[in-house]
Amino acid sequence: MSEDFDAVLNAVGPRLRALRRRSGATLAALSEATGIPVSTLSRLESGHRRPGLELLLPLARAYQVPLDELVGAPASGDPRVYPRPMTRYGMTVIPLTRRPGGLQAFKHILPAGRADREPDPRSHEGYHWLYVLNGRLRLVLGDQDLVLTAGEVAEFDTHLPHWFGNADSEPVEYLSILGPQGERFHVRARYRPS
Repeated sequence: MSEDFDAVLNAVGPRLRALRRRSGATLAALSEATGIPVSTLSRLESGHRRPGLELLLPLARAYQVPLDELVGAPASGDPRVYPRPMTRYGMTVIPLTRRPGGLQAFKHILPAGRADREPDPRSHEGYHWLYVLNGRLRLVLGDQDLVLTAGEVAEFDTHLPHWFGNADSEPVEYLSILGPQGERFHVRARYRPS
């Protein structure tokens, strides 16, 4: 078992070096992005320092890769994803992405009977895109009070105070994609002559 463990740890350094070179980053730039000293990064890449979670987690975030990819974890053989739902304010939120940083996708389920909630708009960093799957979603966006139905999409800068809720007493399901500030969504479609 310890031989396998040592082999996995010995392969991390070259993998980190390859990721950094592929991304075009210098050790100094990576140090600035992660808060890890240049000397520690150099020793990690050369195999003279054993990687620990306190070093691997910021590196996974900086490279926007899962931790499994940094350590070369073997594939489980099971392609199914088992997202862990969270419940916040009575709403079920299911994460659909697992990569740190970048775009994050979620499925939201608002249970029936919540239409009487008083909106409490909030703002934060980022850019948001919504797609209603089922039901009627009430979206308070700045001074606008909108109702989105199945198949409708909304896109907005999250610095604008916003709130989501049921438009009526029926349940609502919607997809939500949240991106970093300044990152917008790009829709590409093939031209079809009329």
